Amino acid sequence: MHSELAAVDVAIVLLYVLGTIGLGAWFSRRQHNLSTYFVGDRNVRWGLVLISIVATETSTVTFLSVPGVAFKGDFTFLQLAFGYVVGRALIAWFLVPQYLRGELLSAYQLLQQRFDRSVQRTASGVFLLTRVVADGLRLYLAALLLQQFTGWNGPASVLAIGGATILYTLLGGIQAVIWTDTIQFIIYILGAIVAGICIVQQIPQGVPGYLAVGEQMHKFTILNFTLDLTQTYTFWTGLIGGACFTMASHGADQMMVQRYLCSRSIGQARVALVLSGVVVLFQFLLFLSIGTGLYVLHQQGTLRLSAGTRDDEVFGVFIIHFLPHGLIGLVIAAVLSASMCTLSSSLNSSAGAFVNDFYRPLRPGLKERAYLIVSRWMTLFWGLSRIVVALFALHWLHDRSVIDQVFTVAGFTTGMILGLFLLGSLRRPVPSWAALAGLVIGFLVVFLIWLPPLWGDQRLAWPWYAPIGTVTTVAVALAVHCLGPQYGSSANRGTEPGLDKIG
Repeated sequence: MHSELAAVDVAIVLLYVLGTIGLGAWFSRRQHNLSTYFVGDRNVRWGLVLISIVATETSTVTFLSVPGVAFKGDFTFLQLAFGYVVGRALIAWFLVPQYLRGELLSAYQLLQQRFDRSVQRTASGVFLLTRVVADGLRLYLAALLLQQFTGWNGPASVLAIGGATILYTLLGGIQAVIWTDTIQFIIYILGAIVAGICIVQQIPQGVPGYLAVGEQMHKFTILNFTLDLTQTYTFWTGLIGGACFTMASHGADQMMVQRYLCSRSIGQARVALVLSGVVVLFQFLLFLSIGTGLYVLHQQGTLRLSAGTRDDEVFGVFIIHFLPHGLIGLVIAAVLSASMCTLSSSLNSSAGAFVNDFYRPLRPGLKERAYLIVSRWMTLFWGLSRIVVALFALHWLHDRSVIDQVFTVAGFTTGMILGLFLLGSLRRPVPSWAALAGLVIGFLVVFLIWLPPLWGDQRLAWPWYAPIGTVTTVAVALAVHCLGPQYGSSANRGTEPGLDKIG
């Protein structure tokens, strides 16, 4: 048992960080226009798109908090993945074809075709703000672990991870993001498998001891059919809430839609998206198994935890104190890669949303080089915004589960945006004013449901936020359209010069 990093661990981590920056510099030579910078000239193979989707949604929250969920509870978290597979299949057949028609660079340009600029910019603005908060929290959790490993203070850890990620994303654009996603996926999966093997080796009876304790303590329970809507991990929240949540996060979120826009065809985008749900299911199973192994070690007295250790921190404690030198560096690199995958994708997609939904329509006709420069500056800006959130979180979040906080933030807004896309998919979309009315009421309803004074400790589980937001947005928009003044179809179109069509 040890607590200090050896030179070999530091060397491995530094090599990983410098390698990602170098890859970004390599791809910077190919960035000549927005199509290359944001969608890789729409020429990315489906295998790379699949891995990039999985790596993008796998942050430090997954790497550390999911084992913490199993350490504290059981495998019922896996029920969310059932809904994820169903939701992705629906997106693949209903929304993906709409995105790959034309030359879209932003998911929200599709809303401008169905409604007008106000709806497009509102949806894009909600995406930008949600990403700042959610990914700032992910960066915070990664910094906590780096702080444990290195002894650095919290702000230094945040700046180290954020700064390195901003640099390679700013230089290389989406191609650097996708290729580093692939490398980082291999690193973090390898790191998790190695850590899992080491956990089993620490258990006196090995695999039989692991299974015996797990069975005795009911750690392998997967299905929970309770109808209690305040419980987060049940079959119904997983199947219904999880499906709606993933339809919103993967069907109406620029960070994921951008992956489909990089694909060579609709068919390849569909295959990548559906298979990503299956990969995520097995990935969750791996991390939950690690959490149960940590629980067994703790029960047997091998893994001792100090008072106040959070569930999110248990895996980090094991990595620091029980892995041999060399492997510590590998797993630290794995944790950082999980964090940097999500953060880099978020920065590139946020820059893309801002430039294509706000800046370019207001400043049409500029040279591609000018838009590319603005895109890089916005990558820097959005990166700094996440760093600010992470620094605030260092003083705000102490005993709260980070994974629940991240999903709650996402569930607050993604359902409403999905509602807009569903309204836009109707044969006769409602007018823009009705869609915006549905969006506002959808947010207010979810906010009231979330408010602690109304629910106290029995607050509605976060997986229900997305379906409630979606249903409310659609229902209110249809209702006010039927009851309100009628407008012609032309009222749904943008009126800015030269912008009535996209692609």
